[in-house]
Amino acid sequence: MRLFRSVAPLTLALALVLSLPYDAMSHARVPNGHSPAPDLFGAECRTTVHGSRVVAYCHNPYVDTDRVQLHIECAQWWDIDTDGSPADTGPAMTVRLSGRCWKDVRAVWISHQKVG
Repeated sequence: MRLFRSVAPLTLALALVLSLPYDAMSHARVPNGHSPAPDLFGAECRTTVHGSRVVAYCHNPYVDTDRVQLHIECAQWWDIDTDGSPADTGPAMTVRLSGRCWKDVRAVWISHQKVG
């Protein structure tokens, strides 16, 4: 009787798994051979705004060099928007980009360009 009690839950679980339809079972995702692997590119950038100053750190975990550039749009109509100097971020490199407005910052973004 004890053997039946210890084997019964295992048998029931096995019967449920085997009775699942094929579509409900999980299976590994493998490329189908028709589409090429994605080209991994692009530094990951983090920006912070403190008042009128902007600082961005960009880290490139990939093999290809990424040319990053900081763009700042100022909130006041009379304040000049700026595009920072481009910086090449090589493999496993981190670069610091900075800029500012005279008064308030409206928007900040980083542009990326593949080098080579």
